[in-house]
Amino acid sequence: MRLYGVIGWKNAGKTGLMERLVREITGRGLTVSTVKHTHHSFDVDQPGKDSWRHRNAGASEVILASRNRVAHMIEMRDAPELRLDQLLARLAPVDLVLVEGYKRESHPKIEAFRAGTGNPLIAQDNATVRAVASDTPLVLDRPVFDLNDTQAITDFILAEVGLARAAE
Repeated sequence: MRLYGVIGWKNAGKTGLMERLVREITGRGLTVSTVKHTHHSFDVDQPGKDSWRHRNAGASEVILASRNRVAHMIEMRDAPELRLDQLLARLAPVDLVLVEGYKRESHPKIEAFRAGTGNPLIAQDNATVRAVASDTPLVLDRPVFDLNDTQAITDFILAEVGLARAAE
């Protein structure tokens, strides 16, 4: 499975870039899945709903299914966080998996960077960052794209993972 990451500090534009990349890549006829890492506790379920009640009662896993969507919830309780490779193994095959976060993993990445956040570039200390998408001009030892140039960023990523021809 081909894999490419989008990393950056909070408010750097990661999620907006991910959204635009998914739209652009699927618009070129390729299939895409995404994995997003968060450092926060989150819940896709709603208190009082049946699936929430199942989890609250102690179910380890709950699958909520309809003809339009399937949600598979795993209650980790005291188990260690699943590694990226374990999560990827659960995905159905697609042309490309885009990963938001997981900056310490070994897959290739592009860094979303906004100068106004005041954060340093991750790329300077991370060789897996193959390019930077920035809202300000930068001089680096790797490609720098305008943060909003979705087509150029997509072309770069698809070339990096060997899918440039498939999208033509």
